[in-house]
Amino acid sequence: MKKRSLIFLLLPLLLAGCQSYKKVPYLQDDLQQIAMADTSARNMPLYDARIMPKDLLTIVVSCPEEPALAEPFNLTIATPVSNTGSQSLTSQPALQQYLVDNNGNVEFPVLGTIHLGGLTKGEAEQYIKDQLKSQFRETPIVTVRMINYKISVIGEVGSPGTFTISNEKVNIFEALAMAGDMTIYGIRDNVKLIREDNTGKRKIVTLNLNDQDILQSPYYYLQQNDILYVTPNKTKAKTSNISSSTTIWFSVIGSLVSLASLIIAITK
Repeated sequence: MKKRSLIFLLLPLLLAGCQSYKKVPYLQDDLQQIAMADTSARNMPLYDARIMPKDLLTIVVSCPEEPALAEPFNLTIATPVSNTGSQSLTSQPALQQYLVDNNGNVEFPVLGTIHLGGLTKGEAEQYIKDQLKSQFRETPIVTVRMINYKISVIGEVGSPGTFTISNEKVNIFEALAMAGDMTIYGIRDNVKLIREDNTGKRKIVTLNLNDQDILQSPYYYLQQNDILYVTPNKTKAKTSNISSSTTIWFSVIGSLVSLASLIIAITK
């Protein structure tokens, strides 16, 4: 009889544990559904980041047949000089960085103002090549890179922070991996994505990482300056409140003990 009573008492706890576990794994559909989603994702065009206001770019123009003609387009900036006694140390000059203004324009040597906002890296390279045709007998090689492609991950993750993406492409799960993955307190089906478009308008999108459809979502790949916020669950909130209350009580008790000790010492 006692065993049955104990089972009935523990049953709600066991069911609650199973229910909470169901919300923990990512991509909870069966393997066949995930495979189908992966096939659909392969048919989608490959992601390519677009240049936005406040992006920092490096633009390199080269032409093996006419290297001298390419020099005016590859500006460099002076690097800091450090003095060590009687010697001065300098490093290699760094390439000029171009800041995209609020209208999507860049001031480029010789060509002047060029509009790159909204273009992908490949489109920007082709655009600059077309503008340079009159300057070269052979088609030059143009390389455009974004050097401030950053995303931020905050909330219930192991190591929240801002991360620089060198290859200009990162998906949600890669971003979470950089931040040490979600903690057990993170809500997988209520992840907030904060995104700002090229007009400065911000929007908040709710993502469900338990659903395999996230693989086909237009928000699967993060854009530069995206912020990913992992919402804490109720357990975390309650734990936080308990910890705060416990700290306050210990502080109060410590003060009372100190006061009592002082009164005892005075009255002796």
